[in-house]
Amino acid sequence: MSTGLILAMILAVGIGISLGLLGGGGTILAVPLLTYVAGMPPKEAIAASMFIIGVTSAVSVVAHAKRGNVQWRTGFIFGGAAMAGAFGGGLLGSRLPGVVLMVAFGIMMVATALAMILDRRAKPAGAPRKKLPLGKIIIEGLVVGLVTGMVGAGGGFLVVPALVLLGGLSMPAAVGTSLLIISMKSFTGLAGYLTSVSIDWGPVLIITVITVIGALIGTAIGKHVPEKALKKAFGYLVLAMGVVVFLQELPLAYGVGAAVAIVALLGTLFYRRRGDQLAS
Repeated sequence: MSTGLILAMILAVGIGISLGLLGGGGTILAVPLLTYVAGMPPKEAIAASMFIIGVTSAVSVVAHAKRGNVQWRTGFIFGGAAMAGAFGGGLLGSRLPGVVLMVAFGIMMVATALAMILDRRAKPAGAPRKKLPLGKIIIEGLVVGLVTGMVGAGGGFLVVPALVLLGGLSMPAAVGTSLLIISMKSFTGLAGYLTSVSIDWGPVLIITVITVIGALIGTAIGKHVPEKALKKAFGYLVLAMGVVVFLQELPLAYGVGAAVAIVALLGTLFYRRRGDQLAS
């Protein structure tokens, strides 16, 4: 067993904690981990991450459901639409160059992170739950499924913001519901990849077990963390991993330039928001 694979198994606990605590971020961590640490080819890492995150999410959603944080109607409709999109995305993604997939992954991560860090429209945890229109759920599910199926994401990094920013759900409800959606469509995206990609199942199954343990820990921690802190943590986690992807996939000068540009943009947005707050 290689050193990289052993390290990946240790770090898999963090993937599980992220998924159980934040309802996403698992695949965002898993794909770079399997690619850069465990040494898997990008397409195999993407397919393996879908299996790992699918199983882990299915286990985690049970614990969240016991606390009433899963909106089953929204989850099943959104998840069904996302499954259709994810299968098509998996077929398309398996035929694209690995570097294209990873850079696209990084761009979406940064955009989503900024939305979560800067937006303040999330509902308080105790507010009445909003019943989303059927058509809106289906359209959002198809789009999220297609995109995340193509780049190998379980979808939490897009599903959670969609439910919070567009659907108006509280962060706890978005976290629990996203896990249901992720567990449904990860396996569909995996099916699309398995038409042309093979997986070494031995290490993948071991990492899956470790990730599930981490997810149970994260779920237990989540009930003690304020919603605002959860939202910020999610955003910064995704932003950091987006920077890592750019540094790994792009030539050094471009990767560093992208990282500097992201930091400068974040600073500018914070400065403007601070000015607006003082003016008001």
